Amino acid sequence: MSSLRNRVQLIGRAGQDAEIIVFGTEKKRATFSIAINEFYYNDKGDKIENVQWHNVVVWGKLADVAEKYVIKGKEVAIEGKLVNRSYEDKDNKKRYITEIVVSELLF
Repeated sequence: MSSLRNRVQLIGRAGQDAEIIVFGTEKKRATFSIAINEFYYNDKGDKIENVQWHNVVVWGKLADVAEKYVIKGKEVAIEGKLVNRSYEDKDNKKRYITEIVVSELLF
């Protein structure tokens, strides 16, 4: 049961082609964003679209798969966990980000 505590499953469209960074000779990271479109009707009967964007990180052999198949606009299904981290931007200001670190990737 503990493996279900931090688990995310999403299906959406890639916001851009996977961006690849290689660390040394063996470690590869792919990053991209995924858009999840939701629709609902307001009290006037108008159809309203709400788009949620999520940052995605893929490591290792799955990054090879992402590099080949994650193309802007293509539907992708991901499973992974939420990770919160901080970093310093170019102005040395501390920023916080939430990412989905992927363990499974489907097209």
